[in-house]
Amino acid sequence: MRRSSDLQPEIADESAWWRDAVFYQVYVRSFADSDGDGVGDLEGIRSRLGYLELLGVDALWLTPFYTSPMADHGYDVADPRDVDPLFGDLAAFDRLVAEAHQHNIRVTVDLVPNHTSDRHAWFQAALRSAPGSAERDRYFFRDGQGFDGSQPPNNWTSAFGGPAWTRVADGQWYLHLFAPEQPDLDWDNPDVPADLARTLRFWLDRGVDGFRIDVANGIAKPPGLPDMDPRVVQVSGVVPEDPRFDNDGVHDVHRMIRKVVDEYPGRMAVGEIWVKDDERFARYVRPDELHLGFNFRLVEAPFDADAVRMAIDHSLAAVAPHGTPPTWTLSNHDVVRHVTRYGGGALGVKRARAMALVQLALPGVVYLYNGEELGLPNVELPDWALQDPMWRRSGQTERGRDGCRVPLPWEGDTPPFGFSQGVSTWLPQPNEWAGLTVESQLEDPESMLSLYRHAVELRKSHASISGDEVEWYGAPAGCFAFRRKGGGLICALNTSGGPVPLPPGEVLLSSGPMDGSQLPPDTAVWLV
Repeated sequence: MRRSSDLQPEIADESAWWRDAVFYQVYVRSFADSDGDGVGDLEGIRSRLGYLELLGVDALWLTPFYTSPMADHGYDVADPRDVDPLFGDLAAFDRLVAEAHQHNIRVTVDLVPNHTSDRHAWFQAALRSAPGSAERDRYFFRDGQGFDGSQPPNNWTSAFGGPAWTRVADGQWYLHLFAPEQPDLDWDNPDVPADLARTLRFWLDRGVDGFRIDVANGIAKPPGLPDMDPRVVQVSGVVPEDPRFDNDGVHDVHRMIRKVVDEYPGRMAVGEIWVKDDERFARYVRPDELHLGFNFRLVEAPFDADAVRMAIDHSLAAVAPHGTPPTWTLSNHDVVRHVTRYGGGALGVKRARAMALVQLALPGVVYLYNGEELGLPNVELPDWALQDPMWRRSGQTERGRDGCRVPLPWEGDTPPFGFSQGVSTWLPQPNEWAGLTVESQLEDPESMLSLYRHAVELRKSHASISGDEVEWYGAPAGCFAFRRKGGGLICALNTSGGPVPLPPGEVLLSSGPMDGSQLPPDTAVWLV
């Protein structure tokens, strides 16, 4: 098969296209369903490429669509080089990539190198093999502790709740940082990087433009698998002392990934990096490692000007040593949608509109999560509908991530809102989303969708929105203002309880109605 550099020269020529790109995360299950089974699929995405072009995004990130028993909705991969029938087939994928490129939209895909499904051929072979065998050596099989080996090999816990070890019939235990159906791979085994290189080339040869690396800070494990400090808070990878994450060996993995990706000009890799320390974060984006790294400080920041400014400063500082562009995001498939985080209801929407302008005014790369451009909130789902393994593993104390994954509303007044031709969807949609459909917002100049379209268009076309640095202005308490050095755009945010004077300049775009020369509360503005 020819590489897509041969097939799509106009797409591949810009060797560093990602440095200021707007990516759009497609949670494949929840974007658009083409066959009426209530689950989104590849043909559904292809049918909505016109919408994505209208929105103005430069590239897609597709969550896993590979062969999987779906214990973690595709992040438990049984075959990383094929498409699960739930989502289509390889021919459907090829059509999607070709047509996306015709719309000048690049396609990046999720990569899951930390673990496989327990149904993967390797793990099934490991279960059939004896302790100490080559088949088991690809994973972390260990003898248990205690006189009869009935205790786990160490005290690590799973990010989904419960222990990170499961015992098999012959008495050994295997490691899984997530669900038991997701056994961790041992990257010290040469079979593991060799197979990932094969997977990378398989998709690159099919024309993908890049990869998002799942659990990029957790792939390597420390020698001897030492116990974790019992005081470590169980939050994936945010505690530097946590031996489960941010081990120095991860950088060998990313160098290997980079080496393969660099064989294909114009391709990129971005890592999911839950690392707070700026210096340690910077290591992931060294010139021979990842092109980009998700910094989740904006996700974690409350709607408070000082907290948001601090998140911006740290995010910029973390990539500055290597001249890497920062990567901004407000939501994804693992966190509560920001409309809800910012207070929900009309207040949450108002604040989300303001933060959309802050995010899109910043230098670097922006990742939008499908549905945020519609102002979708998290959904309080009934217990019977919950499917996230977190719900089961926590003994039904943690509701999990399903609330941010509800299928998108496209048109009409009742569910499934044009998402599917069927009558039901894999997660139920709330009736009150009738006012949030794409159809209802498309021609409304005051809608969230119109705000995103306008902001993305200006970000691409307006001369003031350029330059790699920001310069902070003095601002009243509860507010900030920064200028893009190079272009001159000023972005101001008011999180205080009352209106404040606008910085000097002409208003280019605002997140809500203006009050003369005052910036109202919970509002952001662009000025030139």
